[in-house]
Amino acid sequence: MATIDHVQTPLEFIAPKFNRWVYRVVKACLPAWRKFQTPIANLQGVNLDTLVNFYDQFQHNKIRFLIAFRHPSTHDPFTIAELMWYLVPQMAKQQQIKLRTPIHSHFIYDRGIPLWAGATIGWLFSRLGGVPLHRGKLDRLGLKTARELLVNGQFPIAASPEGCTNGHNEIISPLEPGIALMGFWCVEDLHKANRNEQVWILPLGIKYHYHKDNWSAIATLLTEMERDCGITNLNVDSSLPANATTLYPRLIGVAHRLLGLMETFYQRFYHQQLSTHENNELSERLPAILDVALNVAENYFNIQPKGSLTDRCRRLEQAGWDWIYREDIADVDKLCSIERSLADRIAEEASFRMWHMRLVESFVAVTGNYIRENPSFNRFAETTLLVWATMNRMKGHQNTKLPHLGKQTAQITVGNPIGVSQRWEAYQSNRRGAVTSLTTDLHLSLEQMI
Repeated sequence: MATIDHVQTPLEFIAPKFNRWVYRVVKACLPAWRKFQTPIANLQGVNLDTLVNFYDQFQHNKIRFLIAFRHPSTHDPFTIAELMWYLVPQMAKQQQIKLRTPIHSHFIYDRGIPLWAGATIGWLFSRLGGVPLHRGKLDRLGLKTARELLVNGQFPIAASPEGCTNGHNEIISPLEPGIALMGFWCVEDLHKANRNEQVWILPLGIKYHYHKDNWSAIATLLTEMERDCGITNLNVDSSLPANATTLYPRLIGVAHRLLGLMETFYQRFYHQQLSTHENNELSERLPAILDVALNVAENYFNIQPKGSLTDRCRRLEQAGWDWIYREDIADVDKLCSIERSLADRIAEEASFRMWHMRLVESFVAVTGNYIRENPSFNRFAETTLLVWATMNRMKGHQNTKLPHLGKQTAQITVGNPIGVSQRWEAYQSNRRGAVTSLTTDLHLSLEQMI
């Protein structure tokens, strides 16, 4: 998101307003749009008969269900939409099951997406039945809307329990309890309405793999990254083949150089103390510098560090939004010139401070041993792209398309359904324990599909 230098009116709730004409236009354009916007060449569905069966039961008022999908990539919306709109109808036809059209789902998305992707995306998501949620606070209106749709909407609801992308196909981020909570709320609301539908959570695994190991493309990208980091004393033996063995030291070199630049930056200009130094392992240096970056922003917004790096990022995001999109100002246009100038100053400074949080968001999924555990091309490419994206943000570039490393296949796996209604008694006696147990089972299900 570009730097904001003017105070803004409060963020309005973008109500879901599903529109069949918008749906039809987007559906017709989706295959071409996907080929133009993503490296995904084709999709493969696994266990789609389960999803078809669930839609059949849903349309016969036997069940309500949530689709809990893995979120490894920003390409996931294309993948899930094509699954719903094309693969599921094809499977239903094969099984001679007549489903009412459209075969679709409501979905939950981050309220911040229309801020960096543009207001048009907010309009489009609304007309496709999306529900926006603020990630850093209790969004009562958003949750109330999602809860109502889960009970009475014409489609099921899809959401990512990870909350955001992590850039990895083989690492699942800690799950948030929201999916489990919504499932139990749905059971509660159905009981109150004297309805007997069963509530389920359907895990959905998403995994991307490259068609070929294009090591030369990674080598070219690493050369660009080394140049951006100021690594000039590199002696690359051009006679050696480009592979994990020859490229791994270069990637590690870029990572250490980048961390060194960040450490100097925060120590010199933000007076932060770091206990690690350049001889430490990457797995030690990286968490330390990310903690320091968040401390800089937290100190400015007067927020106490609490929870995981992701939790801290979300609280900082909300704090920044509170100072930019001012709910405490009745009418921005009625401020006197001095009040307006001061409000603009606060908004600009908040936007600048949020840069530290965005930097951490870009780097938080990088680990020091992901490639070492399995030096596959896919893992190498994922990590290289994450580091590239972080460097790109440091250079001040926003929303730049990732470098192309080759065509991919998206594999979508429908997991075993997890019953929520069957856990209702456990929820009544111990709500927190039931939510934790359900979230743990969902995590295990998503892991099994990796």
